[in-house]
Amino acid sequence: MEQNKIKLDSTNENEYKTGVFSGTQKGYGFLIIEGEKDDVFIPEPGVNGAFNGDVVMIKLNDSKTGKRREGNIVKILERKTVEVVGTYQKSQNFGFVLPDNHKLGQDIFIPKTFAMNAQNGQKVVAKITDYGEGSKNPEGKITEILGFISDPGVDILSVIKAYDLPLQFPKEVKRQINSVPKNINEEDRIGRTDIRNLQTVTIDGEDAKDLDDAISISKKDGIYTLGVHIADVTHYVTENSAIDKEAYKRGTSVYLIDRVIPMLPPELSNGICSLNVGEDRLALSCFIDIDEKGSVIGHKIAETVVNVNKRMSYTSVAKIIDENNPEEIADNKNLIPMLLLMAELAKVLKEKRNQRGSINFDFPESMITLDKDGVPIDIKAYERNTATNIIEEFMLITNETIAENYFWQELPFVYRTHEKPDSEKIKALEVFINNFGYYIKVSQDEVHPKEIQKLLATIDGTAEEAIISRLTLRSMKQAKYTTANTGHFGLSAKYYCHFTAPIRRYPDLQIHRIIKENIKGKLLSKRIGHYSKKLDEVANHSSKTERVAEECEREVDKMKKVQYMKKFIGESFDGIISGITSWGIYVELANTVEGMIHVNNMDDDYYFYDEEHYQMVGKDTNNIYKLGQKIKVELIGADIVLRTIDFKVMEV
Repeated sequence: MEQNKIKLDSTNENEYKTGVFSGTQKGYGFLIIEGEKDDVFIPEPGVNGAFNGDVVMIKLNDSKTGKRREGNIVKILERKTVEVVGTYQKSQNFGFVLPDNHKLGQDIFIPKTFAMNAQNGQKVVAKITDYGEGSKNPEGKITEILGFISDPGVDILSVIKAYDLPLQFPKEVKRQINSVPKNINEEDRIGRTDIRNLQTVTIDGEDAKDLDDAISISKKDGIYTLGVHIADVTHYVTENSAIDKEAYKRGTSVYLIDRVIPMLPPELSNGICSLNVGEDRLALSCFIDIDEKGSVIGHKIAETVVNVNKRMSYTSVAKIIDENNPEEIADNKNLIPMLLLMAELAKVLKEKRNQRGSINFDFPESMITLDKDGVPIDIKAYERNTATNIIEEFMLITNETIAENYFWQELPFVYRTHEKPDSEKIKALEVFINNFGYYIKVSQDEVHPKEIQKLLATIDGTAEEAIISRLTLRSMKQAKYTTANTGHFGLSAKYYCHFTAPIRRYPDLQIHRIIKENIKGKLLSKRIGHYSKKLDEVANHSSKTERVAEECEREVDKMKKVQYMKKFIGESFDGIISGITSWGIYVELANTVEGMIHVNNMDDDYYFYDEEHYQMVGKDTNNIYKLGQKIKVELIGADIVLRTIDFKVMEV
């Protein structure tokens, strides 16, 4: 294209912007610019063949759409979409793939010779061979047929393929796995601390297979000694090996409803690296001494050999501690003192964390149950209990302790950081909560996490709790991995890292290597220089793969929620208004399902969005719908293709 030859100079460089194109189903889109709060509207004629996710350059127009800047794409700098997952529509001499990702905007033309004999209505993967220009459709060829959408598992498989997540491990990884032992040998034990005599348990969900953390605990003279024993994955996954390179590429395990896409092969994650009961296993252990006020007064990190005495579930531990269940107590009689001591220490640690201002957002997670054919049969809120709190507190204190240690040693490291919120978002939150009679103390355009914590405690149990909690969460930034320790705002922690899950997170595996080299005295200047060059890339890549995994998990959850709700069309539900926009009202049900009341379906009046007060107002009736308001709705639609759920109001 002629526009690709544009040369920027000092007189016109401010007219051009570079960013990521975010497309829409209707053909127009937006330019997302890193570091800039406002995006740029791209009208349909100005898209010029760009696909959602492409890195593009635009030229700003003089005109604006409302308050938003407007521009046209003049150069596509990097194509991000190579393959498309969608539904095949067959014609006599050709076909089209209708993308599942509606942000792509255009169907993909498939010549008959490149259709792989796909049948009408099948889910397929198509590789783009020509991105098209002007009115010409993109063109491609089918590379894989996934099956009909009604076939068990094809729906989730389609999402996995759309996010380009790997389902198989490369041949080099499989070859290397063959040499991994099934059990540890005598040579592996040399130089390690033998802690098999310690009473040790794992506490996980009932269906967990990759058990990467075990706990031991004792108390003497008012001092708790907490032992957190993490699978020594790096003993088997050496730097730059085939397994390591693949683990880095994946970045994280992806947990979908009925399957896991693991970071490491199952032979490792479920086998020699899993702290299975009764099996000798290699671990990297952190022993932390904690006083009765929750302050860490000392710690030690050691390579160990561990043997877990009992595998416990969250449910079982909660029954013992919360319910005093006689059957569970009888089955675990010798572990009761240990479990009670765990609960005691976890309470101390949580109180200490609350005192410093750590923020606890307690939004319910979805627990979706599928039948053997992948059909959703139940959705409910996942219940947290004492046992989940115990493990959470122990992992948090371990991650903090190790991060602080390595910060003061001034060694290259990967931290888990959470930046302070933008001052503008905090100001907007401050204005909003003032309408309800609440306030937060803001000093020099900054807010301390304790102020957020106090706000959440104040609104606990009130009618406006849901609305204020959600808006507060939306004012926060996303946590990420960095090599600079800038602290964790949400936890109100000066130092934080991810150490406790090397089976499923690459940053944990990476810092295990650094820690092991350091405690063995091998982290000398050459290796320090090596890590100094490498870790920024590790941190950035790990943050990106984490985002992809989260998006994929959300997409699968959304899809199954729509499938589940489809059978309830015409029925009524009690819900809470969870969001308001100019095009409608979002409503969340008790089972965590969220849908929308579109303004077109609010036919008792003409409604407009009062942005300043986050409410929808009827022009004539003066009916008002506010965030957090309880509402009764009727389910009128559940579109599996678009993954949308539609409600209408039954009563105010």
